[in-house]
Amino acid sequence: MLTVAFLALLCASACASELQASSSSFSGEYGGHGGKQFSHSGNQLDGPITAIRVRVNSYYIIGLQVCYGKVWSDYVGGKLGKLKEISLYPGESVVQVSGRYKSYLRKLVFVTDKSRVLTFGKDRGKSFKAVPLHPNTVLRFISGRAGQSIINAIGFHWGVYPSKHENC
Repeated sequence: MLTVAFLALLCASACASELQASSSSFSGEYGGHGGKQFSHSGNQLDGPITAIRVRVNSYYIIGLQVCYGKVWSDYVGGKLGKLKEISLYPGESVVQVSGRYKSYLRKLVFVTDKSRVLTFGKDRGKSFKAVPLHPNTVLRFISGRAGQSIINAIGFHWGVYPSKHENC
């Protein structure tokens, strides 16, 4: 009986891992060269994205911080410029990200499954549009490269929405 229970648990775990792997995708990296790599891959374990902070100046995206569940990621980028923060509604998710870049990230536009459009930055540079490859998946975490004063490049990791979460 114990062996049957163990095998059932093992099978369920393997099926869950296979589902996550088959529904995960990556978009990017968008931006220029340089900067130190960052990744919020560990933050996704704290919950879904519930808020986004972006620091901008007249030309570029300067810094970035994302709230996963109730936990804020480490801040990346510079400290100068205007800080904007936007919270997602409970159960709301980012389903598309577009923006502009040249040598550095210049604009980010997050679109949610509630049809909200959250815009940061200026409309200059080469455009990009990031969407998940698989249906019913959402933005799970962000990665990229940042220097002491600016966001050099950004990438988007998509996956299934986690079932349990709390907001910031």
